[in-house]
Amino acid sequence: MKIAILFILTKNYNTMQNKRLNDINTFMSTDTNETILQGTDEFGEDFSITFDTIELLDWLDIEHMKNKAKTYITNL
Repeated sequence: MKIAILFILTKNYNTMQNKRLNDINTFMSTDTNETILQGTDEFGEDFSITFDTIELLDWLDIEHMKNKAKTYITNL
């Protein structure tokens, strides 16, 4: 499974690093408002990212994502 490129700010906040989470193998949502995705990055190295669940739900446009996925599958 593939997921869009994630943007991560480094400590100095002046440089943005592009990272891609590939081959998702773990999804977890906790009672402490965290959602975690784990898999491998674009270089095959283990990679995980933790989201604030409420903020993630606020930002994601699930219907738009479904429509884009349908378009992608139709064009395969």
